[in-house]
Amino acid sequence: MSKIGFIGLGVMGKPMVRHLLDGGHAVFAHSRSGVPQDLQDAGVKACASAEDVAKQSETIILMLPDTPDVEKVLFGERGVADGLADTAGGVTVIDMSSISPIATREFARCIEAIGADYIDAPVSGGEVGARAGTLSIMAGGKQEVFDRVLPILQLMGKNITRVGAAGDGQVAKVANQVIVALTIEAVSEALVLAARAGADPARVREALMGGFASSRILEVHGERMIRRTFDPGFRIALHQKDLELALSTARELGVGLPNTASCQQLFNVCNGLGGAAWDHSGLVRAIEHLSSFAIGDTPSAG
Repeated sequence: MSKIGFIGLGVMGKPMVRHLLDGGHAVFAHSRSGVPQDLQDAGVKACASAEDVAKQSETIILMLPDTPDVEKVLFGERGVADGLADTAGGVTVIDMSSISPIATREFARCIEAIGADYIDAPVSGGEVGARAGTLSIMAGGKQEVFDRVLPILQLMGKNITRVGAAGDGQVAKVANQVIVALTIEAVSEALVLAARAGADPARVREALMGGFASSRILEVHGERMIRRTFDPGFRIALHQKDLELALSTARELGVGLPNTASCQQLFNVCNGLGGAAWDHSGLVRAIEHLSSFAIGDTPSAG
């Protein structure tokens, strides 16, 4: 058993904590909205601040919304860094949030300067994967540190890969979100085109699933588009945050991401239609809006 700190108990963080408890670890947690009573009843120790979490933990896990949130928790008043200053060293910080790769490298440098270790380990798999303990985890950091925390990561995920040095896990997550967004957009265009041309989009999807166009997104999100089930899932607002990370990183590095930028604009259309909280498969509604035709409509003649 080890002492694990956990900061951020949202949709993803809460089930992840339960897996750590099931693994026999002592968990010390902090969340700006408070530690839920059911987690406390299960044995989680509630802490008043990130600093308090750091003082009591051998490993500290962050699961937070965005880069500024991570920076504040790490280096703000009563943050993790303050708590690490009072420890004897040997603590590892694992950031499982999805944030800026460039900022992550600076965060790692600052934490290591205090005498702690740092791993960035963003995840893919959403709430379903968090609950099932089957998240894909993309890690960046020193090999020996990754090897040491791997048993902890294995309680929360199944496909766990050390990509490279600090920040490289975040690079992999950004790349993942680019591919997912562009594939959702491609499936959206294909199914709207098929429906507008008078073909049954469900049958078209079925046919495509047997060919080179087959993908997990065509399988899962294609079905959502046809069935009109856009409850998240993974919200459009969160995917937009991740695409902004991709675009801002690309600007700093001088890389062109034209189709990523187009997908971001299509998500903006969804926002204008009131869809920030839709599942990201709801991007199809932007294509439908631009086409004045929705899957399920009866195509006109001509």
